[in-house]
Amino acid sequence: MTRAAIFRFLAVLALSLGFAAAADEGTGASALRAKHGEYQERLAHNGFGKPVFLESSENDGSQRGDVYAVVQHPFETVSAGFREAPGWCDVLILPFNTKHCYAARGEGEPTIALRIGRRSSQPAEDAYPLNLRFHVDAQSADYLRVALQGDKGPVGTRDYRIVLEATPLDAGHSFIHLSYAYAYGTMSSMLMRAYLGTAGAGKVGFTVTGQDGQGKPQYVGGMRGATERNTMRYFLAIEAYLASLSAPPEQRLEKRLSDWHAATSRYPTQLHEMERAEYFAMKQKEAARMKQPVG
Repeated sequence: MTRAAIFRFLAVLALSLGFAAAADEGTGASALRAKHGEYQERLAHNGFGKPVFLESSENDGSQRGDVYAVVQHPFETVSAGFREAPGWCDVLILPFNTKHCYAARGEGEPTIALRIGRRSSQPAEDAYPLNLRFHVDAQSADYLRVALQGDKGPVGTRDYRIVLEATPLDAGHSFIHLSYAYAYGTMSSMLMRAYLGTAGAGKVGFTVTGQDGQGKPQYVGGMRGATERNTMRYFLAIEAYLASLSAPPEQRLEKRLSDWHAATSRYPTQLHEMERAEYFAMKQKEAARMKQPVG
């Protein structure tokens, strides 16, 4: 394998680690609203320019990222958008490294079949498969909790789990919690750290860890930084998806792509990867294939 191919592989690994295994906590509408009360100050004052709170943590063999946010959408819109598996493909296809997404219903729970690859154009058949089981954990008039879970991913990663919770705040606003973490083995850790020390050097997350000599903020790096970048990519995809639901069906894809790229461009230090024209051309082709599984 050439040096360039190794770097591309490590970059895919870094991006694929954004899917994750969230630990179960106290759940339900009352617990989620309690979090909203607890994080009022952080939601009101942060570096995102909107009511968003991001936190991350790392333990031996695992990483975790959480986003808490107020979104300007009624709970009915949020619940309807995320309680069915196909809607998740409209979210998950937006980040540049997702090459394909297909929601299939078998004999049991629906499965979301992903292909995770490079930043640039790549045939879905050449990308890494990641299968996630979809399950609605709770659904009521004031609470939704869904989970996407997969057993294994590329190069020793495992226990993938994405969790979304939502509850209404008022007629036009909802409070959501997006959570993920991931488990990894020795090989995954070594390859990820090699990438972050070479091609991924200088990439950072959002948590401020200090200031440099000029008083500018310094941000968390390493594997936690990668986790935070992926957390925000998928939260911004959720926002873009929700905003598109009010558009005519034939205009929704273009609106999602436009909103997601514009949102990530607001955080260039962490999230800028490609120019708008390149992103649109790539994603329009990839989204057009989602109605069929990868052969």
